[in-house]
Amino acid sequence: MMANKENDHPVESSFFVPPTPILKKIGYGTGVSVYHMDRSPADHKIRSPWALKKVSKMNKGGEISRRVCDESRILKSLNHPNIVGYRGYTKTEDGREVLALENCGKSLGDLIEERLEYSMQRFSPAEILTVAKGMAQALDYLHTEAHYMHGDIKSFNVLIKDNHLQNLKLCDFGVSMQVNDEGLVCDKEKEAGYCGTAAWSAPEVLIGESISTKSDIFALGLTLWEMMTLKPPHCNMNSCSENEELSFEEAMAIDEESYGKRPPLPDDLGSKYDEVVKIFNWCTEQDQKKRPTAKEILNFIDRIV
Repeated sequence: MMANKENDHPVESSFFVPPTPILKKIGYGTGVSVYHMDRSPADHKIRSPWALKKVSKMNKGGEISRRVCDESRILKSLNHPNIVGYRGYTKTEDGREVLALENCGKSLGDLIEERLEYSMQRFSPAEILTVAKGMAQALDYLHTEAHYMHGDIKSFNVLIKDNHLQNLKLCDFGVSMQVNDEGLVCDKEKEAGYCGTAAWSAPEVLIGESISTKSDIFALGLTLWEMMTLKPPHCNMNSCSENEELSFEEAMAIDEESYGKRPPLPDDLGSKYDEVVKIFNWCTEQDQKKRPTAKEILNFIDRIV
């Protein structure tokens, strides 16, 4: 029988959080901002910088605070080269949660946006398979050893350290949920209130059916689709270009009826993408029972590489 890890509270670490004005902002999310924090040398040794995820003043003490607290507890229990490293947890003087993490640099989503912005080519099959393998390695560990589903897989939650795709790290575990040996969510009340990112969500998530680790696999498939198309899934990019005042969120909402479905692939991929397309189609099966496990994805990649 698995121990229930959902109700443990993170133990605060003793590290100083500098005032926000002197920190360099490197990212943001719902109700949080992420900052780069340089650390002073200790014992004549240079120390690597941290990334600090800090709850905003408006969200102090609410749902976002709970998520950062949950993420801290979960990350502290994980240890895998493809999952962002936990460094500490504390609170600011006014009581806002701060999670210290391994500083990894840009996300895969950032790299996709850069390629689109500068009219660069889509990622090559080899690059996509490298990312697929790293993500599958992280999810295999998360699903089968740590007994969690991530719950918010997407390109912006895949960090690329030192600009090397083979050195990727999954991040943002704020909505992760504990699962049993069959991959099903243990806490049904938490499952009922679950909310990931709709455009990357599997059909069972959107219609309120039982959620499992196979929901992460669907989102992994859509992340590979992003690398083939340089677009977020279900986003009407033509509308964005036609109306520059249209926000990203508004463009995403235009095609929300297609959420939970397999988006069409570009016509010009060519046969060199055949193996990547096989993985994509496999991961995005409507019936979650037909989707592979992370281990099965790894076995497939090992056979073709």
